[in-house]
Amino acid sequence: MKSNINIFYTLLIALAFISCSSSDDNSTPPSPYTQYGAAFEKMPDKQDAIIYQVNIRAFSQAGTLKGVQERLSQIQELGANVIYLMPIYPVGKVKASGELGSPYAVQDYKAVNPDFGTLQDLQVLVEEAHKKNMAVVLDWVANHTAWDNPWITQHPNWYQKDGEGNIIIPPGTNYTDVAQLDFNNAEMKDAMIDAMSYWIYNANIDGFRCDYADFVAPGFWTAAITKLRSIKKNQKILMLAEGSKISHFTSGFDYTFGFNFFSALEKVFKDNLSASTLQNSNATEYANIYTTDSKVVRYTSNHDVNLTDGTPLELFGGKKGSVASFVVTAYLKSVPMIYNGQEIGYAQRLNYFARTPIDWSAADTDMLAEYKKIIAFRNSSNAIKRGTFTGYSSDAVSAFTMVKEAEKVLVLSNLTNSSVKYLVAPALKGTWKDAFSGATVTLDSETTLLPYQYLILKN
Repeated sequence: MKSNINIFYTLLIALAFISCSSSDDNSTPPSPYTQYGAAFEKMPDKQDAIIYQVNIRAFSQAGTLKGVQERLSQIQELGANVIYLMPIYPVGKVKASGELGSPYAVQDYKAVNPDFGTLQDLQVLVEEAHKKNMAVVLDWVANHTAWDNPWITQHPNWYQKDGEGNIIIPPGTNYTDVAQLDFNNAEMKDAMIDAMSYWIYNANIDGFRCDYADFVAPGFWTAAITKLRSIKKNQKILMLAEGSKISHFTSGFDYTFGFNFFSALEKVFKDNLSASTLQNSNATEYANIYTTDSKVVRYTSNHDVNLTDGTPLELFGGKKGSVASFVVTAYLKSVPMIYNGQEIGYAQRLNYFARTPIDWSAADTDMLAEYKKIIAFRNSSNAIKRGTFTGYSSDAVSAFTMVKEAEKVLVLSNLTNSSVKYLVAPALKGTWKDAFSGATVTLDSETTLLPYQYLILKN
């Protein structure tokens, strides 16, 4: 009996020691993952980003992560510093849409699509991008999963259901290939944040572009972004909401998506609306945003509009018109996003439900050179990246200044296929310098712009 008492007291002391040790330790529980790779030292500030969207199925003949890695130099030479990869995860086969299924029907949140390669391929891609001073962000699909995601059978209570107990598709959509998650379920939200953390630890990625962000509860985004930023304490991560809600900024996102601006730009070309419409759209998108460093990501193409609406060449008056549109999109209080192929004037739509490899040999070298000039000047101009916007547009010409401290930039872009006379506002008259050529330009009471001509002038 005495030996049993001694054992009992020994156990009590051990338990008390463990309890004291636990109560003294205020640190968060250790992660089940080990950080792979070193911190990326050249992460761009949010205002300095040039985002390049990669459709992995289309980007190379192989349609793989290695195919992306092999063209990193071309992305770098364009002037981009953030590579955004469309979903890398295995695609669901049950109720799949299109030839290969949608990349946005995720079968497994913690795996690489074997068609694209392996986790090691992604790790090497990120390492090589970092060596070229480019960040890598992944597309994240939080709102819904594929029907053959293991969560469906393992955790059916993680999904929204109808009155008869059947898991539903996203409400108000025809997305029959995906099942709607329930963001009232705390376990599901924890598992989702854990899966996002997995990629920061295991692939050393630098952030996420979050799909369908407006339809996910903002409280989830706050919790997720707080957790993700705690992983990389010594490095910024970039978070882009594919959404337009102001609440995304308070949740911690760096960017929202310029849906309104793109729609306005389409209408300028399609419906002959005034170029000043773009100023109104800019005001709409920045309404109630109180932090000066918050930015809207704008584009003349992405995977969705490329497939459904058309290429920039189709939408914006051919090569010259699409470049004139890109200038406005990239410089008007924006962070620009480029969809792979648009910089070479690629004329074919890219069906991201199938394999549609870009023919890079079809590049329009003059157009590519123009894109590089436009991006290079943005990269060099603090006024464009961080300046105060003032609009001076006419019906035909998108005109505005961006001013930061002593630097003032004037953008004039004729968004019509006719020569136009632009009446110069008194505040804009005087001597300027062409930002690309360095030539002196004097603006009097009016100036003539050729079809789709643009001028970038500096004080």
